[in-house]
Amino acid sequence: MRRLNPSIALAILATAGLAGCATSSLDMAPDSPDRPWQPQTDATGAIVPGPASAASANSAASTTSAHSYQLPANPALAAVPPPPALEQAHAYDLPELIDLAESANPLTRIAWNDARNVALAAGIAKSAYLPQLSVAAMGQYAGFHNSETSVLGDSSSSATGHGMTSVVALQWLLFDFGGRAARVEAASQASVMANIAFTAVHQQVIFDVSVAFYAYQAARARIVTTQQGLDNADAILAAAQSRYKHGIGTVIEVAQANQNRAQARLALVQAQGAESNSYLALIAAMGISPLSKPRIAEMPAHTLPAITNDSIDRIVSSAIARRPDVLSAYAAERVNLAKVKAAESDFMPKVFVSANGAYNTGSSSISAVPAIGQQLPTVNLSGGRYGGSVIVGVTIPLYDGGLRSAVLAQARNDADSASTRLTRSREEAVRQIVSAQNTLQTSLAAQAASKELLAAAQTTYDAAFDAYRHGVGSVTDALLAQNQLLAAKNAAADSYSSSLSAAAALALATGSVDSIPMRDNW
Repeated sequence: MRRLNPSIALAILATAGLAGCATSSLDMAPDSPDRPWQPQTDATGAIVPGPASAASANSAASTTSAHSYQLPANPALAAVPPPPALEQAHAYDLPELIDLAESANPLTRIAWNDARNVALAAGIAKSAYLPQLSVAAMGQYAGFHNSETSVLGDSSSSATGHGMTSVVALQWLLFDFGGRAARVEAASQASVMANIAFTAVHQQVIFDVSVAFYAYQAARARIVTTQQGLDNADAILAAAQSRYKHGIGTVIEVAQANQNRAQARLALVQAQGAESNSYLALIAAMGISPLSKPRIAEMPAHTLPAITNDSIDRIVSSAIARRPDVLSAYAAERVNLAKVKAAESDFMPKVFVSANGAYNTGSSSISAVPAIGQQLPTVNLSGGRYGGSVIVGVTIPLYDGGLRSAVLAQARNDADSASTRLTRSREEAVRQIVSAQNTLQTSLAAQAASKELLAAAQTTYDAAFDAYRHGVGSVTDALLAQNQLLAAKNAAADSYSSSLSAAAALALATGSVDSIPMRDNW
């Protein structure tokens, strides 16, 4: 039987070992799709890479328990970031809340960092105009030893050499038919896009905080109206009890009044819960810690604008050119057109200059021991050499298997898509502006109608309650009027908040968030 070549056997063993290494990491994954994963943790409790811990072997009996799928807590993540510094005695109005949101919201900082990174990319593109200078240092060492035996005797010799080479190299692209200019233009337009996106994030934050603020104020108003409804229910109940006490009322009237009061109490509790939820929604829109407890100022009364018949064409023409999405789409079109020019420049020659200078030092030590036993002295040699060159050349691309053509085709396709997106963004902007304008007009009309409804409901309630209290009306009419009054007050509060939100939506759609109603002089 032939013996296996040692080199072949070593190769087989190495292959088998590498194959084992490739699959050995499977033990880092869960053992089974229906068994919980028990990760390894370090001394602090943080999850670390590695195979499942020994506790997973005992987890089969508890797979039906939800606790078996609970991950270990990392103490380093248990610390909640502190909320921003707030003045607890100060009630923040909407402009102050927006200022706080713009400084504390993570979205604004992320957008700022993105804009800075893209600006740095533009600087990187501009660096292509400058020469590239590099320095390299290399060291070398060589040794040699030889011994011989002959009839004349034994002899040996040795030699060593070492040295260092220092090189300074320069490369400079002088002319490339506009390739660098196109790449700088693309990077600069990308920076414009990032800056527009930064502004758009701030506009969205302002809008979100404003709408959440209006919704919170509407929830506050609902608490006031439901509290008034509860007071009215108490008054009706007191009248029903008085009528029953004097023998002119019935038990049914008292029961209906009690039921009405319970319903009013439930409405107040629900309004209080809605107010708490809207407060948390406002905090979330600001992007600050949910543990923050800023006091919110009462919103001053705004004089809503009258319904106008301004031409939507005039509104669109004055607003579409400043919308962030349209401006960003236009910059994206410029970016892709510049990329087309850069791809076209790759078909043209490049003129460059290259220069380098080198300095080499070296020394060697040689010793020899002849056969007669007399040792010659060590020989040391040293020296240095200078060298340099300057080359001006032209590179002409001839054939690359269609790579440049494919890149150019991709760039032209992207440019065409960017132009289409610009057209689409304009159409979408017009749709949003028209929709926001219609919503505002509808909200203003609803708010005007709710005022009339509230006035009529108040008159009806006053008359029905007064008639019932004096024994000439029914409790049914009084209860119905009281519930309709509560609904009218809520409708008035909601339509007012909706009008403010619609005005904010139109301001965002037209790219002019400065016109969002914030103070009483709007």
